Amino acid sequence: MAHSHRDVVLLFSARSVRLFAYGALSVVLALYLSELAMTGAQIGFLFTLTLAGDAGISLWITTTADRIGRKRMLILGAGLMIMAGVVFSLTGNPILLMLAGIIGVISPSGNEIGPFLSLEQAALSQLLPSEKRIHAFAWYNLAGSLATASGALIGGFLSTSLMHFGFSELASYRAVILLYAACGFSLVALFLFLSPNMEAAPVASIKKRVLGLHESKGIVMKLSALFALDAFAGGFVIQSMVAYWFHVRFNLDAGLLGSIFFGANILAGVSALLAVGIANRIGLINTMVFTHIPSNVLLCLVPFMPTAGLAVFVLLLRFSISQMDVPTRQSYTMAVVAPDERSAASGVTSIARSIGASISPALSGMFLAAPTLLGAPFLLAGGLKIVYDLLLYRSFSRRPI
Repeated sequence: MAHSHRDVVLLFSARSVRLFAYGALSVVLALYLSELAMTGAQIGFLFTLTLAGDAGISLWITTTADRIGRKRMLILGAGLMIMAGVVFSLTGNPILLMLAGIIGVISPSGNEIGPFLSLEQAALSQLLPSEKRIHAFAWYNLAGSLATASGALIGGFLSTSLMHFGFSELASYRAVILLYAACGFSLVALFLFLSPNMEAAPVASIKKRVLGLHESKGIVMKLSALFALDAFAGGFVIQSMVAYWFHVRFNLDAGLLGSIFFGANILAGVSALLAVGIANRIGLINTMVFTHIPSNVLLCLVPFMPTAGLAVFVLLLRFSISQMDVPTRQSYTMAVVAPDERSAASGVTSIARSIGASISPALSGMFLAAPTLLGAPFLLAGGLKIVYDLLLYRSFSRRPI
């Protein structure tokens, strides 16, 4: 039990370090690439390649982790994060940036990317009793949101402070990317201390598996298709692109953007924690749908706001209820599959989300390059997410957990 407690603390700590790095990077990444003379369309295309490459790498890691070892694969993921951060900080060559984005782990969204989430969820489901799962996932997501918020604040503050002391914008943004790589080294150190308790238990019977799944293939594939639609919609408004949108539309600087996303992610984390009480009353599926639809209506309203203050207010209001579906979604997925399928199920659904999210940033970048279409990413994201909510309710409302 002592080892299990230590493993839970290490996994929560790794989540916090990683999301801190993602949050810091998301505020400056698009601005950094813009300083490298990349256009909005090119930035969006690079983000698409980054997310597509992540899907492929993560698919291999998560579907083999239970056989090779979750700890080993987590360390490998941290190594890929270091590699991507170092390459992005050292070169402005678009080809090298694309290769590093495809092979490495770098988050343009401020959200989870890479194999970490899937493996950590599977490990936590094993380390904790089932009745504590949604509670643990809610705190796990809150830890991530607080870390993302802190990272966004520090990333914006660091870059603006360096500019104040005479550094160029390019050099200031590059410092944040080096901080991202340094966080990757911290992850390696944390993962090295994990015990064998977080590894998958050996299974005596040999079952025919597809992508690591056996009995749960049908439901996992159905969930994956729906999650891919949700992620495709969300890819239009990843945090880097929203930061770029506020910069283009209202000329907000990195420091102010960092403060905005600090508040946004704090609210998102609190909303994830509030989901526990709601889910206990109305169920996981109802919580996922009935809290998600209003948040997506608010998302559609952001581009119609005439001032930066109103746009930020609506965005923050949206974030205050936007993450209630996340711990419920994670808990539902873990509940409907067998214990020896959890890494694979979490991996497959996460990969589906990565594939869905990888397509839309390129389209979003093209919209942001056209002044008359600046609001299109928000409208498409909100509208498609509402379609996802309705399809999810229709498909799974009769299979509550």
